[in-house]
Amino acid sequence: MPKTKLLPYLEALFAVVVWGASFIATKIAVGQISPVSVVWLRFAMGLPILFFAVLMRRQFALPQKSEWLYFALLGFLGISFHQWLQSNGLITAQATTTAWIVATTPAFIAILGYLVLKEKLTLIQSFGIVLAMLGVLVVVGKGDFASLAVGKFGTIGDFLILISAVNWAVFSILSRRGLRDHPSTRLTFWVMTIGWLITSAAFFAQGKTAELALLDARGWWAMIYLGIFTTGLAYIAWFDALAQLPAAQTGAFLFLEPPSSMIVAAIVLNEQVTPASIAGGAVILFGVWLVNRQG
Repeated sequence: MPKTKLLPYLEALFAVVVWGASFIATKIAVGQISPVSVVWLRFAMGLPILFFAVLMRRQFALPQKSEWLYFALLGFLGISFHQWLQSNGLITAQATTTAWIVATTPAFIAILGYLVLKEKLTLIQSFGIVLAMLGVLVVVGKGDFASLAVGKFGTIGDFLILISAVNWAVFSILSRRGLRDHPSTRLTFWVMTIGWLITSAAFFAQGKTAELALLDARGWWAMIYLGIFTTGLAYIAWFDALAQLPAAQTGAFLFLEPPSSMIVAAIVLNEQVTPASIAGGAVILFGVWLVNRQG
């Protein structure tokens, strides 16, 4: 690996490890304050960092008048609704289970690309989608297929996380139009800003400001991690890597996100690493790899 290429690889690795641990930080935070407060505070911390990055790259520009409604839709789906789903989901879902379910997002993107954008879906990709879904059943059911047969499909949180994976796929498909006209950093900044403003309306309307005093030291460290590292620094590092590496190489790093989440959850939250979660996770990753493989 050339020396000049080492930094973008390190940045991509940094981003996925940080994102993998974000589910643990979110679970800690929602144990102390409401999900809407977690989302509001997280982006209140992260947005100034992204704004500084946009200014430093000389990419700041207001959306066109015709784009504001489009950006508002992206902000609602990608930030307000998506983070609400994940934060509420993590109240009852395990952080490890969440990471594995979220890993199926590329499979949903492929399905939507086929249905909405008429993109080609090969037999191998279709097989990969089926494998990924089977992996989710193994992870959520903890390997107990008898419980699945009688309708005991995980927790309410597991359902919300699965919906969030589908929602992110919808957001990703809709974002393609904006990425044709805007650099990814600028697009992300405006989507996050509008999404945060939407969340702010709910946060203040529900009188949640008093909740911030409920955070103890552990809760504040979790929020600082979510705001500064997950929302700010990790996105900047990821975009830097995307700008310097082929998309396929950068995307491959995302396979490291669930394992890193599983390791951190075991250490910080004492979540049990079961054979079912490892086996189901491996099936998910293999299925997603088949969906995204070239050729």
